[in-house]
This record gives sequence, C-alpha cells and structure tokens, in this order.
Amino acid sequence: GCVESFTQARVGTGQVGQCVRFALTYASGHGPSTIVGKFASDDPTSRATGIAQNTYLKEVRFYQQLRPTVAISTPDLLFTDIDEETHEFCLMMEDLAPAEQGDQIRGCSVDQATLAATELVKLHAPRWADPSLADLLWLQAGDPEEAAEIGSAFFGQLFPAFVDRYRSRLAGEHIVVGEKLQRNFKNWTLGYRGPATIIHRDYRLDNMLFGGARGVTVVDWQTPSLGAGASDLAYFIGAGLLPDLRRSSEHDLVRTYHHGLCERGVTGYDFSDCWNDYRRYSFSGYIMAVVASMIVGQTQRGDDMFMVMAGRHAQQVIDLDAYDFL
Repeated sequence: GCVESFTQARVGTGQVGQCVRFALTYASGHGPSTIVGKFASDDPTSRATGIAQNTYLKEVRFYQQLRPTVAISTPDLLFTDIDEETHEFCLMMEDLAPAEQGDQIRGCSVDQATLAATELVKLHAPRWADPSLADLLWLQAGDPEEAAEIGSAFFGQLFPAFVDRYRSRLAGEHIVVGEKLQRNFKNWTLGYRGPATIIHRDYRLDNMLFGGARGVTVVDWQTPSLGAGASDLAYFIGAGLLPDLRRSSEHDLVRTYHHGLCERGVTGYDFSDCWNDYRRYSFSGYIMAVVASMIVGQTQRGDDMFMVMAGRHAQQVIDLDAYDFL
C-alpha cells in the first residue's frame, strides 16, 4: 500500500522513550490501519539518560539480533534503525490494540502474574547459560569488579537525594533497606555465581499488554542484559502484586517459573537455587526505583510509580529476609 496521509497521537506512559500511534490513510493498495512508532524522549533529561545508558541502541539491537532467537511474545517489528552517533532511532511496530497496558500502580491479579511468569520462561530458557551471548558486546556490562564499583558509587550518590526528595512518602523501615544496601552494594552485586541468560531488566506491568490476539505481549526492550533469570521474576512479582497477594502467591509463582524452565530443557538448576536467586534479587526493584527516579524527567505519575516500586520491593526484601544476600 501507498500511504497518502496519517494522524498521530501519543500512547503509553514511557519516560525514556515516547510511543506514537499512527492512523494511516492509503492512496492505493492496503495495509494496517494503525501502527505504533517508538522514538527517543522529547524530555531533555530523559533523552540524555537514554543516550548515556545506551538504552536506545540496546532496544534496536535486541530486535535485530536477539528477538529471532527467543520465544517471548513481543510486537511484530515492521522496521527499526538507529544513528549510532546521535542515537536518533525509530521502531515501527504492529499496533496491539485492543490489548491493554498493565498498570504498575494498581497492580495485577494472580492469574495475570502467572501469565507473566510463564511468558518470562520463553525469554530465559532459549539462551540459558549460552556462551555465545558473550559475543554481543553491546549486551555486556564490562569487567564485573569495575561494574560493581561503578554501580555502588552511582547508587551511593543518588540514594541520599532520593531520600531527601521522597522522605515524606517513604516508611522508615523502607529507608533502612536502602541504607543497608548502600553499605553492601558491591558485595550484593558480586555475590551471584549462578547461570546467566538474557534478561529484560524492566519486566513490569507498565511494559506489558494484556489481551487482544495474545495473552500478554512484552514491550520496552531498552535494558536487556546478561544476568540471573530470577532477577526479572523478583522484579515483576515484587511490585506487580500488592503485598498481601504477593505473600500468599509468590512461592507458587516461582515454582511455575522453575517448572517452565525445566520443561524447556534447563538442567542443573534446582528449585532451591531458583528460590534463593528470587530472594537475592528482591533488591533489584528497589534499586531501579532509586536510580530511575533521579535520572529521568520528574512527573506526577512517575513519582507515584517509583514510590509504589520502592515501597513494595522494600517490603519484599523484609518479608523474604533477603539481607542474607548482602
């Protein structure tokens, strides 16, 4: 089809990137009535963060190089490219309407959480402990010791400002979680010795679309990395479920995830290992809340979301007695 004209409207709640729905009118031929494009943020702070963290480059490379090798549901890609000097990029994707975006603040049901945990297996299992992933230089975090030092310094720099900004919205025991993490950040980072796979690193409700032609579709691939698969699971469950619901269902959800890995051929990874990795990475959502809130443009919804993440993940750490891993 030849497109004659289009209209556009912003969609989604992303802060580092912006998504636009294009409604297309055709001069001849035919094609989809709507498509969705993703571009760099128009907020200067968020855009600078996206460039500095290589998030725009990582999303394009994920779709180009990794997406064909995993089974997780993502939007069908129509086109993508990036200018590596300016980091101007474009993703053009199918429009998944009427699927509805999850809501990080409201949380989800156990059925939705089960769907998300099951879908996560389709990302992790195909490249589990795959040594060839080391060939993808854009996926690497560099020397582990150096990365731990940088991460520790970065968190230590941002955490006091985070507390100053949000003190009135943080419970005292939840601030203590951050203080203990700050003192032991490097130990926590270097403590994991298990298998690595591709991880999403921002696997949460705002980055999922439920319903439509698929049960769940995962978007926002700006932060793929190598790491412990259970870190994505802990990150999702910790903030995706309200605390009481999490406490009553998280053990079963971890079992569902572990069973899925085994069914897809992962071996040498016992449930006890999976459960302890899940406990260890209950800190991951708290870290994201601290860091992301301080390096992207501030919005009311963003503040509300980061407070939900910080509070729920801090309580997750406490409930799971995850201080053992510091």
